[in-house]
Amino acid sequence: MLSRHIPSLSWIPGYSRDNLSEDLNAGLTVGVMLIPQGLAYALIAGLPPIYGLYAALVPLLVYAFLGTSGQLAVGPVAMVSLLVATGVSSLSPSGVDEYVALALMLAFLVGAIQLALGLMRFGFITNFLSHPVLSGFTSAAALIIGLSQLKHLTGIPLGRSKNIFGILLEAGSRIGELHLPTLAMGVGGILLILVIRRWAPRIPGGLLAVVAGTALVALLGLDENGIKIVGKVPAGLPMPSFAFFTASALSDLLPIALAIALVGYMESIAVAKSFAAKHKASIDPSQELTALGLANLVGSFFHAYPTTGGFSRTAVNDQAGSKTPLSSIISALIVGLTLLFLTPLFTSLPSALLASIVMVAVFGLIDLKEIRFLWKTNRTDLLLLLVTFVATLLLGIEEGILVGVSLSLLAFVYQASRPHMARLGRLAGEESYRNVDRFPDVEIDEGVAIFRIDASLFFGNVEHVRDALGDLLEQEPDTRFLILDLYPVNRIDSTAVHALSDIHRRLIERGVTLFFSGVKGPVRDTLARSGLTDSLGDDAFFSRIHDACMEAHRRVNTYLVGEAAP
Repeated sequence: MLSRHIPSLSWIPGYSRDNLSEDLNAGLTVGVMLIPQGLAYALIAGLPPIYGLYAALVPLLVYAFLGTSGQLAVGPVAMVSLLVATGVSSLSPSGVDEYVALALMLAFLVGAIQLALGLMRFGFITNFLSHPVLSGFTSAAALIIGLSQLKHLTGIPLGRSKNIFGILLEAGSRIGELHLPTLAMGVGGILLILVIRRWAPRIPGGLLAVVAGTALVALLGLDENGIKIVGKVPAGLPMPSFAFFTASALSDLLPIALAIALVGYMESIAVAKSFAAKHKASIDPSQELTALGLANLVGSFFHAYPTTGGFSRTAVNDQAGSKTPLSSIISALIVGLTLLFLTPLFTSLPSALLASIVMVAVFGLIDLKEIRFLWKTNRTDLLLLLVTFVATLLLGIEEGILVGVSLSLLAFVYQASRPHMARLGRLAGEESYRNVDRFPDVEIDEGVAIFRIDASLFFGNVEHVRDALGDLLEQEPDTRFLILDLYPVNRIDSTAVHALSDIHRRLIERGVTLFFSGVKGPVRDTLARSGLTDSLGDDAFFSRIHDACMEAHRRVNTYLVGEAAP
């Protein structure tokens, strides 16, 4: 039972040495990848670069012991970093120290929210965020993240803006301030990373770009020519601190904390599930919430800003052969050793190179494949994607999230309120019944209407069912028997029971007999407790549609015989 809440108790005692070499290789690979990414993503968050390494240390360790995925690589990601920058900058902090304190407090709140949701087994909540909406938001956020790095890539001192149009307008108006050496350094970094990714994917292109650029700046003194560098980076492991908590900022940070908690978890669980399916493993969504929550909560005390599972590092982790969370522990050790001994090497690191790492990473998040897919399969979902995309670009990140969530819920409510219903007919020579719209050759008995309801019945959709049946009776006034196939119906609430009772009463007034077929036990129990079964009689319930049809024919024939008798 304890292993359910601490999954490491399951894999550590039975750890196989056969996995060690692969876990070691994966851990080293991701650890090396984390260093330039952590530094770069901290810039997106508006934090000093060292905080990216802090965020790649303790949260990664916590998740390794509590998470249920053997491949998920937790740490700083571009999306969450942008949300941090958006939320914290909106409070107009007075200086770097206050900004950092607010970012750490944000991590604490994100962790507390995720932990609370996880303990309450609320892992299912992300099911209400549709994939098209998330894709639209992610694509727009990727553009905003990428363009937010223009100031580092071009050397133009741009201010913060909530949307890309503000960024582009300001950049265009200040094009005369373009610093060509900085631009050359940034574009060179992008090209180097792309070439390595194309021709030598096993080599960490970001790290190579960082090493090469830092060496050039140090050897040639390029910082004296105006190329901005990271500067002095503090060495040593982060020491625990609780001084960041500010009660006055709690209410201001709570909305963005909730957004980060949900978006971060959504990104993480999607990645974890995709790789779990590949390895035929299982993921506990609620435990993942708990693990991420504690990773952020504990990490905040060790100077980590909000983190989550990232796709690119997880993919690399998997490709490198990760079998267990030991690979994450090894990655964290690499980051820890870097903090202890290697931070002086980052002094001459050009900010333009970090910007190039970010831009290459985030532009891969723009999901053009999903747009093409939805164009072919579902135009309504495509509309949801595009509206979320445009709203995020025009209004900003927080507003885009709100629009996306609202659209997801509205789409869910709309679809739930209009359950699929099928008019059925009999296949010639068989006892099977199919949708008349898909099988135009089926036989339809005169005076007998058969409907299948393909959803559970509740207060939100039963009115649609009632209206559809009413339209049928208006169009076919000669109907004498109505058969409702309820086999797909798993649940029925009190409002739906009242609606069925009303339908039954109206049918009696019109001389129409109501039959049910395929009613499952829980639904039939509800109908019995409501008294509707007694009103209809047990002879109104059938296990098969065909049996109900035969009974309808028998009653019609009996009636006709009676009418014909002298």
